[in-house]
Amino acid sequence: MSETFPASSALDEEVARAELYGLLARLWYAAPDAGLLEAFQVAPTEAPAAGAFLEEPWRQLVGIARDTSAAATHDEYDALFGGIGKPDIFLFGSHYLSGFLNDKPLVQLRHDLDRLGLARTEATYETEDHIACLFEVMRYLIAGDDVAVANLTQQQAIFSKHIQPFLPALCDAVAQHPKARFYAALAVFTRAFGEVEAQAFDMMA
Repeated sequence: MSETFPASSALDEEVARAELYGLLARLWYAAPDAGLLEAFQVAPTEAPAAGAFLEEPWRQLVGIARDTSAAATHDEYDALFGGIGKPDIFLFGSHYLSGFLNDKPLVQLRHDLDRLGLARTEATYETEDHIACLFEVMRYLIAGDDVAVANLTQQQAIFSKHIQPFLPALCDAVAQHPKARFYAALAVFTRAFGEVEAQAFDMMA
């Protein structure tokens, strides 16, 4: 999972998208450590990608990141997504798309990833429909070297079928949770970024 911050507007837009997906993947996969929170201290507060729509939610996220600690975000992550038994909030697409974990949406996702030659590594504990894993797939489809796989057509297919249908519900659940602070801000930003991506892909249709 990437820990770099989105590229500035002076850099290539696709590089910025890939880095942003990588950062989101890292933050949704696990609570930020002290090093990543320290990087937020010097992160730019202007929009991380072209378009003012993202500027305010990004500024809010950076502000909260600068006003929290690794211990606090770890406790928050555990309270929201971890713990013993059923978590307060699931981060898996199948839960939102079918109501069950490891259900048909996951099977369909694995089929589509297999078609692209992509598979979960043994070092990855979570299933492929974890939102962090999906964001990492998007990062690869933007930044990968194999243009037969890493292209806009494949990005649109994965996003529209496996991310867009459940991302708003997941983000709303996190943003509205009473124990969420850092992750509430991350959810608001993630939802806004998802809307930008959806609009861009719609223009391709």
